[in-house]
Amino acid sequence: MTNVTDAAALGGPSRPNGRRGRRTALVVVAVLAVLAVVLTGGAYAYAKQFDGRALPGTTVLGKDVAGQTPEEIAAFVAERAEAVTVQVTAGEKQVEASLAELGVTVDAQATAQRALQRDDSLPATIAAAWSGEHAVEPVVAVDEAAVTAFGKGLVPDDRTSPVNASVAFDEEQQTWNVTPGQDGQGLDPQTLVDAVTSHAPALEDFAVDQPVEQITPAITTEDAEQVVGTIGKILEQPMSITGGDGTVHEISAERRSSWLSVAPDKAESKLVLSVDEDAVREWVAARADQDAVEPKDGIEQVDEDGEVVKVVSEKKDGLEITNTDAVAEELIAALKGTTPIEAAFETRTLESKVEQVDAPKEQDDDEGEDDSPDPNAPADGEKWIDVDLTAKTVTAYVGDSPVWGPRLMVDGKEGNETVTGSFEIYLRYDRQDMTNAAYYPEGHPKYYYTPDVPWVQYFHAGYGFHGAPWRSSFGYSGSHGCINMPVSDAKWLYDWASMGTRVEVHY
Repeated sequence: MTNVTDAAALGGPSRPNGRRGRRTALVVVAVLAVLAVVLTGGAYAYAKQFDGRALPGTTVLGKDVAGQTPEEIAAFVAERAEAVTVQVTAGEKQVEASLAELGVTVDAQATAQRALQRDDSLPATIAAAWSGEHAVEPVVAVDEAAVTAFGKGLVPDDRTSPVNASVAFDEEQQTWNVTPGQDGQGLDPQTLVDAVTSHAPALEDFAVDQPVEQITPAITTEDAEQVVGTIGKILEQPMSITGGDGTVHEISAERRSSWLSVAPDKAESKLVLSVDEDAVREWVAARADQDAVEPKDGIEQVDEDGEVVKVVSEKKDGLEITNTDAVAEELIAALKGTTPIEAAFETRTLESKVEQVDAPKEQDDDEGEDDSPDPNAPADGEKWIDVDLTAKTVTAYVGDSPVWGPRLMVDGKEGNETVTGSFEIYLRYDRQDMTNAAYYPEGHPKYYYTPDVPWVQYFHAGYGFHGAPWRSSFGYSGSHGCINMPVSDAKWLYDWASMGTRVEVHY
């Protein structure tokens, strides 16, 4: 007979007990899962109530602000800032000041935003809902210049304040001079600045003891002398600009001095050497305009066959400066340092052309017949006046066509020759008294005085067109340099021309 040994008695596994263990484990897992869902849902619900509010553990200035809105936090910070009183003792003088009076700015809104600036993702919010601290310091800014100014105002009236050294330009002597600094009794503003910077962020009352003592000025005589030394080096350096035609524009020390200025900085702690950049640019632009040349078109008179019969005016190419701004910036940089400058204008040629015009026909001398065109009639093209000193004539042109003339005139006699060249009418009078009394006294053989000279148009210095009612004939040299014309011709030309009308005078 075979014996069956009890497995349980021998220490082997019991199948019925194993099944019960697995069931127990499953029950525990299920219970834990339900518990986790309940707890997680509770945490989500708990965290959601802090949406847009400070999370638990958030403190501002030591105060728990959990659950508060940005507006509530900002109001709290602003109230704390306004309530702060600073007791400042300066010698025997005691004053109370607010943070604002000391130049302290407390940004309550930015502080509130900082209190809410935590990881706002939901998992992080859930984690923060259970644990974590977030201490927020207020956003505070200190204006050191304002603190310094406040400190200087604490010096008792019976104390002599220190005087900063200064630098000024003597225009009469053309020298830069130093006014020495002077020691005085006052406060070291840095003591107050350090105290305010250190204590202000706490937004609590505090006191500062500012001793009145012998102090040196913030800007010493040595500081001012150093600035004058720098200016001297700037003025000693060679500075020039070479023009487009090779002309060298030297930049004098006097000119440079006019562009420089010295003044204390905002905190009055040091001297600042400045350059008037706009004035420099204007000067360079003026030199560029001076060197630039407008192109001048030449004029040739041609006959009916197109053959050139006379060159009225030679053409002249123009010159344009192309690097004015760059030269100005180079000069400004040199004035801000101690380096020399030998800049040069770069140029571009502006080509001119030759305009061929019809040669005027001989004057029609029929008496009693006036074939002059209407001077007020519209015309196409540029108006210009041709003065032929060889033919003793004046001709009016519009573009390349003569519209009036040639008309006989009287030009300057020997010793008073009429000037030649290209000009523009720059001054006009319908009547003018003429005299040379500025050169010859009354009674001198060359003295003259002529009242009411009609239809005067000046084109260069004292040279001009005008009517000459005292003359009965024309076509010769006999004036003091002006172009004398019959009164009717002078009036027509006066009505037709205007300020700026081009005048070409030639032989």
